[in-house]
Amino acid sequence: MQYSSTRGGIASVGFAEAVLMGLATDGGLVVPTDLPRVDAATLRAWSGLRFQDLALEVMTPFVGDEIPREDLRALIERSYATFTHPEVTPVVEVGGLRILELFHGPTAAFKDVALQFLGNLFEYLLARDGGELNICGATSGDTGSAAIYGVRGKARISIFMLHPKGRISPIQERQMTSVLDPNVHNIALRGSFDDAQRIVKELFNDLPFKSEFSLGAVNSINWARILAQMVYYVFAWARAAGGDPERRVSFAVPTGNFGDVFAGYLAKRMGVPIDRLIIATNRNDILTRFVDTGVYAVGEVYQTLSPAMDIQIASNFERYLYFLHDGDAGKIRAMLEMLQATGRLEVDAAHHARARADFDAVAVSDAETLEQIRLTYAASGYILCPHTAVGVKAAGSGDAICLATAHPAKFNEAIRLAIGCDAPLPPALQGLMDLPTRCLELDAGAETLKAHIRDTLKDTR
Repeated sequence: MQYSSTRGGIASVGFAEAVLMGLATDGGLVVPTDLPRVDAATLRAWSGLRFQDLALEVMTPFVGDEIPREDLRALIERSYATFTHPEVTPVVEVGGLRILELFHGPTAAFKDVALQFLGNLFEYLLARDGGELNICGATSGDTGSAAIYGVRGKARISIFMLHPKGRISPIQERQMTSVLDPNVHNIALRGSFDDAQRIVKELFNDLPFKSEFSLGAVNSINWARILAQMVYYVFAWARAAGGDPERRVSFAVPTGNFGDVFAGYLAKRMGVPIDRLIIATNRNDILTRFVDTGVYAVGEVYQTLSPAMDIQIASNFERYLYFLHDGDAGKIRAMLEMLQATGRLEVDAAHHARARADFDAVAVSDAETLEQIRLTYAASGYILCPHTAVGVKAAGSGDAICLATAHPAKFNEAIRLAIGCDAPLPPALQGLMDLPTRCLELDAGAETLKAHIRDTLKDTR
């Protein structure tokens, strides 16, 4: 399998280079040049596999012969040994709802599914090929802790993780800042998540700096993140459909950066029997507005009860535009230049019609989020995290599988507002608030971050 850039400015590369590259050197995102297709016989064969064995089958065509199959199997087994549920991402029935629980990893969030794998993959590639990697990422909440837990203490890797100061939950903040391993560097940015994401992209687009300091990415701009997330769509379809290729399944996906729902979109394009993909957003509804109107227009970032979705610039949306326009990299480059210059881009009527065929989209208010948590708890005793509640509300009365993206105890401020009590803490979150922490505050500027990285790494080079 070969990979290219959404903006067409790089020669095709293999899987390992695509993963270590993170953001493409032309500023675009790495995409596979072809998508494998799965037929009915393959779907039937996959349907009875345990999660880890299914991951091996789904990932193998994208990895090719760059990693021996048994090495890839070992990476996958090691990555999901840290999960507390035997099915890794189980589908559970809750009062007539079907919930895909993605929070059984070490940080109780869906990002663990990809980032436990990515951390082990990075370590494997660096040990095999030599070199070092300095990860630079931005988080609106769960990516940071999942990435840190994925690479803490690993040889040849350091991580610099930015989060918007005061705009993530206390538990999310403590999960990151209580990790004191020498290779972990937490930064509270005085600004929004969009500021943090913009700064990270500026560093990656400074090619001399990126090369000198061997920058790598763990945000959903990294292709391996999308690849790992595709697996649970196949797994959930198999559990819900009983392996019958004639049975189609819909998914409701809380999304801010578009990576999670994009993984489902690619699984559908590969031939997995997915019916509807419902994009569930909060007040930060840029993706919903795009599906409704064909216009992607950046607005103000609002703070909500589902903070991981408080995003206006959705990184993976560029990957979708690339597939929507049949791989026309020149068109994508022009559209992104327009977005950067004006804060707005628009697709024509034909492409808008295709987007409406690809996705449904619903924006959910904070009041509706709290009401959904109350209703589900009253009906079943099951507590939804606010992000998951956005997805359940967006799904409405249909039979879509709703992605549960985090354990509710990570957002107990919202849970208390909804039902008057806290969600019980899972073992992964117990005792966190009593741990010592380490974190640096920085102003929201690329040069400020570069100076910090230089100073931090100067004694280790």
